[in-house]
Amino acid sequence: MKSLAELTALRDKLQKNVSLREQEETKRVVVGMATCGIAAGARPVLNAFTEEIAKAGITDTVVTQTGCIGICQYEPVVEVFEEGKDKVTYVKMTAEKAARIVAEHIKGGKIVEEYTIGANK
Repeated sequence: MKSLAELTALRDKLQKNVSLREQEETKRVVVGMATCGIAAGARPVLNAFTEEIAKAGITDTVVTQTGCIGICQYEPVVEVFEEGKDKVTYVKMTAEKAARIVAEHIKGGKIVEEYTIGANK
């Protein structure tokens, strides 16, 4: 940080991301952020989900993180929970895959089957 203006801009950006977590939700995106997930690249995946959801103007979806999901060989792992539907587990995630999941699954309602755990066994 070189100026108060930069610090203020960063604060405003982060407050927008936090506000996504405080809204009424019907969908929840949970990113596994245990040591294995972080080592496999979960942090950029979490950031991508937060940014893509904000960019798309989606207000009914909350992005959160959790510890170990228990399937370390498939990290980074993301679970999508929707009211009244079965949980969807996406594996071997990347930021690029996150953008597609937001567009097709979160916004469009269609599960991206080739990224799910069932397609990767």
